[in-house]
Amino acid sequence: MTDLTTLYQTDYAAWAQRNAELLRERRFDELDIEHLLEELSDMSKSDRRELHSRLLVLLAHLLKWEFQYRSLSERWREFKGDSWRSTIVEQREQLADLLRQSPGLKSAVDGAIADAYPVAVRLAHKETRLPKTIFPEICPYSRDQVFDDDFYPESE
Repeated sequence: MTDLTTLYQTDYAAWAQRNAELLRERRFDELDIEHLLEELSDMSKSDRRELHSRLLVLLAHLLKWEFQYRSLSERWREFKGDSWRSTIVEQREQLADLLRQSPGLKSAVDGAIADAYPVAVRLAHKETRLPKTIFPEICPYSRDQVFDDDFYPESE
């Protein structure tokens, strides 16, 4: 077991700092390649999970906005969808920030929307108790609409 492997198991911050120093000094043969690859892979997975999770919440709220907003606002005059709007705004901001910090994720957005949408439908169905069949099978929102701060779907 190398010193870096031991350091990885006992002091992650020191391990990361030491590997950074070795990279700067171009001492590649001394790097803890196995753990560096593992960490880089995990970082990518974590970012992709966050992208999926935030899109799921955003899409579910866009669906609720489109398919339930009118019935609730007719029932309760004071209902304006403020909490839904807040969630939509927050998820869009968080997604924009994630894509600024990890620009490589931009190429994964379309696939992530397609993957998150069926789960968003299930979530919207459970939260609204509207029939699943009311929601489109394929995401009705374009990538631009999903990220557009001014886009709120028309209520049915």
